[in-house]
Amino acid sequence: MGRGGQLPGMNYVSDTHALVWLLEDDPQLSRRVAAIFSDPTARIVIPTIVLAELHFLYSRGRVAVELQRVFEYIANTSNALTYPLDELVVSRLPTQLRIHDAIIVATGLVFRDVLNEPTALLTQDSKIVASGLIETVW
Repeated sequence: MGRGGQLPGMNYVSDTHALVWLLEDDPQLSRRVAAIFSDPTARIVIPTIVLAELHFLYSRGRVAVELQRVFEYIANTSNALTYPLDELVVSRLPTQLRIHDAIIVATGLVFRDVLNEPTALLTQDSKIVASGLIETVW
């Protein structure tokens, strides 16, 4: 097991609030998720919809994290990467969730079901958790 109880080499797809709270050093980020973000053996996957949502929220003054700060985080974090909204994601969109949440979940499903890699979502979103579509961590 890696630090914080996670499996080494596991993929963790970040929801928007998890990434924002990490970069804002917000105490709402759970210790477990903070440990995952800092574990060099954990792959942090940031769906492009998270970038778009963060940019939108920043432009409306709802978060303090600028998009450039996220780009710097990705560039300076060897185990962080973005994943695009591609045909693999679109073909796995769960229709019971709001579109941005569905894209985040579908990104995780691509890693789990197409790439056959262990994957969980870093989220406390109650609708995503209740869907049971993919493992969540908080």
